[in-house]
Amino acid sequence: MIVNSRKYDQTIRRSWACDFVRRDGDLHVFAGVFEEEVIHPELGQINRGTVSYEYYWLDRWYNIFRFHEPDGKFRNYYCNISMPPVLSIGSIDYVDLDIDVLVWPSGEYQIVDMAEFEENAVKYNYPNSVQTSAMSALDELIEMARHGLLPAT
Repeated sequence: MIVNSRKYDQTIRRSWACDFVRRDGDLHVFAGVFEEEVIHPELGQINRGTVSYEYYWLDRWYNIFRFHEPDGKFRNYYCNISMPPVLSIGSIDYVDLDIDVLVWPSGEYQIVDMAEFEENAVKYNYPNSVQTSAMSALDELIEMARHGLLPAT
């Protein structure tokens, strides 16, 4: 399966391969492995071999990645505010709306890229409905993080 993270204008921002794990109603779970080390501004070093369990709901304005170190130890959650994904044969595509919520093993969370969302809302002329849905999704993710309701593998 190929995952395509897109900008609002539908251009591809990033693509990667992952494997199907399971489906539960509108929830589709995949797993991918980082093929190279990545240095991320907020997450720091993500080691080659890190596993990403990826949770996509076809009716929700976010997706959630649960990262595990190569040795299997839970690393963190990376939650993307996004438009609901489109699943097709061989791919899943979503529009990334820039805002992310990072959740650490301690339960602490951090909201990142809000300024990028605000800039792109102007650049791409996000309709009010998209902006409202994004903010509602952010509120829902924060509540899930606060109450320990983010998905387990």
